[in-house]
Amino acid sequence: MTNSETRTLAAPGADLVYDVRDPLAASAGHRTLLMIGQPMTAEGFGSLAEHFTDRTVITYDPRGLGRSARTDGRTDHTPQTQAGDLHLLIEALGTGPVDVFASSGGAVTALELVASHPGDVATLVAHEPPINAVLPDAAAADRARAAFHEAYQAKGNGAGMAAFIAMTAWQGEFTDAYFAQPAPDPAMFGMPTDDDGTRDDPLLSKASWAITDYRPDVQALTAAPTRIVIAVGEETAGTYTARTAVATAALLGQEATVFPSHHGGFLGGDFGYAGKPAEFAARLREVLDAG
Repeated sequence: MTNSETRTLAAPGADLVYDVRDPLAASAGHRTLLMIGQPMTAEGFGSLAEHFTDRTVITYDPRGLGRSARTDGRTDHTPQTQAGDLHLLIEALGTGPVDVFASSGGAVTALELVASHPGDVATLVAHEPPINAVLPDAAAADRARAAFHEAYQAKGNGAGMAAFIAMTAWQGEFTDAYFAQPAPDPAMFGMPTDDDGTRDDPLLSKASWAITDYRPDVQALTAAPTRIVIAVGEETAGTYTARTAVATAALLGQEATVFPSHHGGFLGGDFGYAGKPAEFAARLREVLDAG
């Protein structure tokens, strides 16, 4: 059993809202575990956190997303800014160094956190960081990203998300065959075809391009005392985020560690992208304990 409390940290340009799940029993021998995503907010980690009742678990909403309102007048989501926020959060917790499980864009943020604040993290499990620069077909990946952004700008959320799904489901490098495909129909994915007129989605707009444009500082990462584990889903082999995970691991001189399920393998049944949270948690516990 755990006791959950929501807190707010006043950071420069943002009020960061985070949740603290403290075990009711003693958690001797376990570091605080921080779970982060991007653009996913804290609610996406509820099912995974339920399997770690023997340690303090922190989930949070990155600035400008969910409950974390920003006051800096900006709309972009950069790994450097997000890493700075996490550094302040870890300082405020006073329990560092922490362990970190980071998903997708959150994994990119966490890599920057280790590079810029190496004393903050003991073990980082970075699950499928979407970094275009590590791919042999980086320029084509940039083009594919531009294509789903253009679909979003032209026809709205449904068209943009359908093109995004087509990109992330594609097997292998982005070849001429990929770009020759007709635009996917949003209805095929159960998405609305009408356009609500908004263009501020953090995934489909350019707000998060700094994440996929990120270039890891290999020297800083390998010199850090942090144990870095790059993770990949067993069901995502050959797709975009699996390829970026494998390539990032190779850049750091390691092989990607396989986890159950897919890119959202830790998600519970409340999400349409549900995975295998119990199996995923067991694997995460095994990897963390090995450190």
